[in-house]
Amino acid sequence: MGIYKDLGRNPGVFRVLVSQLVARFPFGMLSIVMLLHMQHAFGDYTSAGIVLAAQSVGQAISGPLTSRLMGRLGMRRVLSVTSIICAALLTTIAFVHLPLLIVTSLSFLIGITTPPVTPAVRTLYPRIVPGNQISALFSLDAAAQEIIWVVGPVVAVFVASQFGTVAGLCVAAAFMVLGGAWFISSPAFDKVRIPKARSRFGAVLRRPTVVIATTVTFFFVASFAAIEVAIVRAFAPAGEGAGHASLESGIVLAVFASGSLVGGLLMGHRAVRPWSLLLRVLVVLAGTLACLVSLNIWWLATVLFIGGMGTAPTFAAVSSMIGVTVKFSETAEAFGWIGTGQLVGVATGSAIAGIAIDASGAEGAILVSGGLLTIAAIIAAATTRWIPDLKGKDIEPPPETSTLTIPLP
Repeated sequence: MGIYKDLGRNPGVFRVLVSQLVARFPFGMLSIVMLLHMQHAFGDYTSAGIVLAAQSVGQAISGPLTSRLMGRLGMRRVLSVTSIICAALLTTIAFVHLPLLIVTSLSFLIGITTPPVTPAVRTLYPRIVPGNQISALFSLDAAAQEIIWVVGPVVAVFVASQFGTVAGLCVAAAFMVLGGAWFISSPAFDKVRIPKARSRFGAVLRRPTVVIATTVTFFFVASFAAIEVAIVRAFAPAGEGAGHASLESGIVLAVFASGSLVGGLLMGHRAVRPWSLLLRVLVVLAGTLACLVSLNIWWLATVLFIGGMGTAPTFAAVSSMIGVTVKFSETAEAFGWIGTGQLVGVATGSAIAGIAIDASGAEGAILVSGGLLTIAAIIAAATTRWIPDLKGKDIEPPPETSTLTIPLP
């Protein structure tokens, strides 16, 4: 654990870590709050799924584009504009009751203007700590990310159950604006500038590690969205319908988050080996499938804590893979594609799980989560040849230039 203490000796590291966590926190809230808000407004999960799907399409388009723009316009400018517009759209949906078609259009725009915080911060990391500490910082970031993806829904459930879904959307918008302002004001932004990428847009997808990371995390995060919806449905108050949340579901999701935090701190900083990604996904899969045994709160809390221990280490492995195989000028775009995969995964997982709940209840959504994780495990197993072996190596990006061989006359 001493490696985490060493990180504190680098000026501004923990400010960047905490501020980006606050700025990204709404991403973990939105899928659940939007699902509950739309179900309450239109009376079914299918309509909610349509709205979330529109948001996912917008995010799929914007993720790599806004990340690429940071190299041209600057990180602060892109983050500021997108945060303000996205928060304004969320507030509009919260307070104005609109037809489904218009709400779907606004949800698409929310996806388009999603602030590219993740690619920004993971581009900063390799420039604010030495190479031998980047793996530990990625691990700590992965543990923090689990606060977003798992504790975020806990906050969403609590606010929605106590104050309503309008308040939940407003809280998400507030986190987005205030957290974004705190993150953007970090002095680290004055020291780092993303150089303009020389390659064409999308060329980074030729790198196998980027494709692997994007695909695996899509299914991985989609499974979390599905299990979260399943937990909310399993503990919906009797007689109030599935569109209402309960504190029991928040407790279970909090335990899930605790398992991820523990796993990230204990194992996430370990060097990535070719089989690391698969083994970590399998831990989560085992915990998820065990949920089918019983919907008892104590059983779910126990198995999800165990499964959660593989979550943060999986994200740490993905970040390390990218950090060592992608040029610095292309890092933001690479993480943009990965972030798109994760954000689209959240919306897609929630949408599919919502349909499954309408058909067969909480167990259906758990099966959806398990199926998504199984696909992620298969992909990780089939791509081990492209996953780097980082044992005993520092995390350093490849050089921006390559050797040019000139033939002799």
